[in-house]
Amino acid sequence: MKKKIAILGSTGSIGKTLIEIIKKDKKNFEVILLTAQKNEISLLKQAKLLNVKNLIVTNSESFQNAIKKKSNRKFNIYNDYSKFNKIFKGKVDYVMNSISGIEGLKPTLEIIKYTKKIAVANKESIICGWNLINKKLKFYKTEFIPIDSEHFSINELIKNSNKKNIEKVYITASGGPFLNYKHSSFRNIKVKNAIKHPTWKMGKKISIDSATLINKVYELVEAKKIFDLEYSKFDILVQPTSYVHSIIKFYGGILKVLIHNTSMTIPIFNSLYDTKKLNSKFSTNINFKLFNKLDLQKVQINKFPINKILNHLPKTDSLFETVLVSSNDTLVNLFLTKKIYFNDIHTYLNRILSLKEFQKFKSKKPKNLTEILHLNEYVRLKTKSLSVV
Repeated sequence: MKKKIAILGSTGSIGKTLIEIIKKDKKNFEVILLTAQKNEISLLKQAKLLNVKNLIVTNSESFQNAIKKKSNRKFNIYNDYSKFNKIFKGKVDYVMNSISGIEGLKPTLEIIKYTKKIAVANKESIICGWNLINKKLKFYKTEFIPIDSEHFSINELIKNSNKKNIEKVYITASGGPFLNYKHSSFRNIKVKNAIKHPTWKMGKKISIDSATLINKVYELVEAKKIFDLEYSKFDILVQPTSYVHSIIKFYGGILKVLIHNTSMTIPIFNSLYDTKKLNSKFSTNINFKLFNKLDLQKVQINKFPINKILNHLPKTDSLFETVLVSSNDTLVNLFLTKKIYFNDIHTYLNRILSLKEFQKFKSKKPKNLTEILHLNEYVRLKTKSLSVV
């Protein structure tokens, strides 16, 4: 029997990678739904390739364009995520949510009840709304798989282990393009240099987050929530080749290390297939020379002070994480549009997070999606007003 699949954000890099995997094994999969925000041309091509009957295009103009280009093809096109009840007749086997940004939270919450397994490659959803997501996962008995390489690795390493035996979890960072720059030169960093990640091919936003190392703050917050461990259990190590994705230190002296090539195909493939009974084989070459050049290092806080933010985060789920994500997203966009300098990202972010009006959110747990989205909008406006003269 074919596995039934839905892909949210199918025209982005994660979605395209998943489709490449499915293409090579089409006889075992039926794709029920594909979604995109704007790229309706690519979406329609994907639908034709995989014979998909349902599409969602959330941007109004792109939705209208898709309707016009639909011609006589027999599929349905919707323009929002409230139509899941029309698309799904029971639970599908697997959903991938690779929609970027906080916009990915709503479809995550909406689709959980329609799938047996959900793979999420969306940091912001987990950081801002994990308590809401986890509640639905438990209620609908849906399996959750993190797709970020670090969290996927941790998940693999602690399988069949007692969490009480975990002494330390190390999340690795490449150090980004400015690992060997002097901090005094950070003010002169240009956008074109900041988006050139040394080991991964990524979009502009995530490349900037990697360059400032805020992405590691995000990943540590994610890991704390997903694996229900204290912040004190985590640390960040720089590993310039991005070959090591996580290290687990157990009481008793055992270290477990997960190593794989810098390809998102690996976590995506392994999330899709039951690795105990693979019916499709995927392999990569191993560069053994890299084993001798792991070069693990502590993060240089004076160079990447943004990591100090970890000291100010609340120990339990709160709306303060939404303040963090929304403010950083706004500042990164301001840098990309050349309205602030690179090192202003940390300066302004620290200033925003220190405001008394936002400190109160440290003790407030998200109650619903609307609360998160309203705060997100307000923080973005506030950040812009305080950082652009």
